Amino acid sequence: MSIAQAIKHQDYLLTINTKRDGEVKNALPGVHVSPCFLDPDNGVWVVYARFEPNTILPRHFHTGTVHFFTTAGSWSYVEYPNDVQTAGSYLFEPAGSIHTFSSKEGTEGFMVIEGANVNLNDDDSLMFIMDSGWIEKTLHAVAKQTGQKMPRYIKPNSAVDFSDKASNNPE
Repeated sequence: MSIAQAIKHQDYLLTINTKRDGEVKNALPGVHVSPCFLDPDNGVWVVYARFEPNTILPRHFHTGTVHFFTTAGSWSYVEYPNDVQTAGSYLFEPAGSIHTFSSKEGTEGFMVIEGANVNLNDDDSLMFIMDSGWIEKTLHAVAKQTGQKMPRYIKPNSAVDFSDKASNNPE
């Protein structure tokens, strides 16, 4: 058997175009999210996000790694004000990092996240945990409640496929 015969056949490419497929506006206040790949079973979430000017997210702890490629605007972590991320910046965040996202002018970027963000209150108590499953349920809920069209994304099922073909979507 040749390697070409051993490779899983695909009838179509699993590809997302965030400009065409859209986003969920105000998934969190001032944060607009285009899901690309959501895998709650393995804790992986790939999203393209737009952050409006003056967005500050809760201080959070990462249980896994984050890859963040900034495509427009600028942002920094409150804890690292001199390390401003601008269009073209790639940031790797190791598991265990803690920081507070802030964007004065607004920004956009592509993120690959493994694990969860453990969001903290000012006194370091737990605010909420944001992981792939939470993101998926929240995006579906916000889209439904606000009358937005839920963008299509890639999601593992019995086979990896598009979300609109998956049988295990949130209600």
